[in-house]
This record gives sequence, structure tokens and C-alpha cells, in this order.
Amino acid sequence: MPSPATAILLCNLGTPDAPTAPALRRYLAQFLSDPRVVEIPRAAWLPILHGIILRTRPAQSAAKYQTIWTPDGSPLAVWTNKQAVMLRGWLGEAGAQVQVLPAMRYGRPAIGAQLQALQAEGVKRVLVLPLYPQYSGTTTASVVDDVAAWTRRQRHFPELRFVNDYHDDPGYVASLAASVRAHWQREGGPADKLVMSFHGIPERNVRLGDPYADQCRTTARLLAEALGLAPEQYQLTFQSRFGKARWLEPYTEPTLVALAQAGTRRVDVMCPGFTGDCLETLEEINQEARHAFLQAGGQEFRYIPCLNDSHAWITALSRIAQRHLAGWPDM
Repeated sequence: MPSPATAILLCNLGTPDAPTAPALRRYLAQFLSDPRVVEIPRAAWLPILHGIILRTRPAQSAAKYQTIWTPDGSPLAVWTNKQAVMLRGWLGEAGAQVQVLPAMRYGRPAIGAQLQALQAEGVKRVLVLPLYPQYSGTTTASVVDDVAAWTRRQRHFPELRFVNDYHDDPGYVASLAASVRAHWQREGGPADKLVMSFHGIPERNVRLGDPYADQCRTTARLLAEALGLAPEQYQLTFQSRFGKARWLEPYTEPTLVALAQAGTRRVDVMCPGFTGDCLETLEEINQEARHAFLQAGGQEFRYIPCLNDSHAWITALSRIAQRHLAGWPDM
């Protein structure tokens, strides 16, 4: 049977090949040298990156990855691969015969390598679908940059479409709400506060026009409405600050500490901007932030897993894909 002529490239941030310092050095060198991620003049930034950060941070990051690594590898890679397989199956059941390949902006499988493989198989059309519900120049635009870099090396390439964001997509919001309700059912009801932690970006990026902060707030509001939460029952925060610049606030861990010190005994914590569990959710939130909350006097920290392979999420993802595939021929 011939391969489908249309494909989806399901793109995620990336992960090191192993939880070791050499693997982290390679990964961080690629990640932190992306001008979309660190908007500092190259002449000033690269000596700091190669002279300081890549000498110290890889070993620290490797130790963190070792606490979450699975027998199948990095959780981010495991979930991204599984989502790609399930998305192809969901679309096939809906009558859309398309290939679905996972790809990573940093690390492997690289976006360019996957596009090259699709082109070699005769694919004529590719929908680039980032697993970032909220748009940011640091994430979605960087994926577009990488695709464009590959096209510049080609004499001829497939027709391309891009999904910018789906932060307010009803199916995406409904899948988040379903995950929270399932958690509440398992745990015997809501905690005192639902904390929605999104990945942060520098505040400067927003001043320059990045819509990310507004899209995170919209997602949080829509999710709270779907769950019937009053404003005082939930809190939006931002995590993963890097460097000394001011990032989006409030910061997640200090907020959790303040909640505990103010008498909040139980918190539910989720990461709506991450569609699959990864270092930032499993280690930074479920380990570090958990410890900070309990040390500050909190009594119960309940982490709500990411969407991962939930049926509601894969259904939503398939419908997002179908909308963006609309109008393309089946062959």
C-alpha cells in the first residue's frame, strides 16, 4: 500500500538522549544557542553559554533528569511518540489517511530529519502541529524557524501549513477539565486551591508583542469556567525562570510557599501548557515545588498529570488537526 501523500509533523521542544552530563551538554548547547530562546546579542551571550553555563549546568540538569527517566527513556519523548501513534489512529478512524511523525526542536528526532524522511517517501503536504497550546516566539516561532531552515536547503519541498496555537480550543479546554475532574474523583474532591502553572518567558518578550501571557490567562479563565471555579479558588502562575531578567509573574514556587504560609493546607497543581509530562512537570513541579510547599507548612500537595495519552486530549488533537487539514486532497 502506498504511503499517504499528506503528513502531520507533531513537534515538541525536545529532550537529551540520556540523563548524562555529555548528553545534556549537547542538548543545552543547541537549546540555549537558539536566538528565539535567549534574545541576547550573540557576541555577548555565546561566551557566557560556552564559557560558564555549559561547564556547570549539564551535570546539574543530568541529576534532575535521572530522577524522572523511565526504562523507555525521557518521559517527554515517550509521551510525544505515543501521541503521534494515537493521533494517526484517531485520524484513520475519522477517514483521514495521513502519516504522523513526532519531531523535536532540539535533540532527536530532529525536525529537518523527519521532513527529509517524509519527502523521501513522496509526501506532498505537511501540517506542522506544535504541541504548544499557547503561542510564543520562544516555542512555536522557533519551530517555524527550523522548518524554514530545512526548506532553504531544498530544491523542492512539500506544501506546508502551520498550527499557531489552540489555547482556547473547546476540545483542549474540555480535556483539561476532564483531567481535573478525574483527579478530584480519585482524591475525594477538590483541594483548597487549584494552581495552574504555565512555563514562563521573559516579561520583555510580552512588551515586544508576544501573545503568550494573554493566551495563558485565557486558557486559565476558560478552564476555571468549565470547572465552575470562583476566582479565589484557583491561581495562575509561571514557572521555569532562567537568568536574572524579570519573567512573567507570579512565580510558581514562591506562590506555593506564600499559600502554605497563609494557611492553605491542600493544593492541586497542574501544568496546562504542557501536553505531556516532562522534566518541568515531574521534577520542577512534582518534586521541587512539592517540597517547597510542604516545607512552608502545607499539608497536602496533589499533582495532576499532564494530558499525556488521555482519550479526551487525543480526540481534541485530532479535531484540531482535521480543521487544519481541511481542503487538502486525500491523495
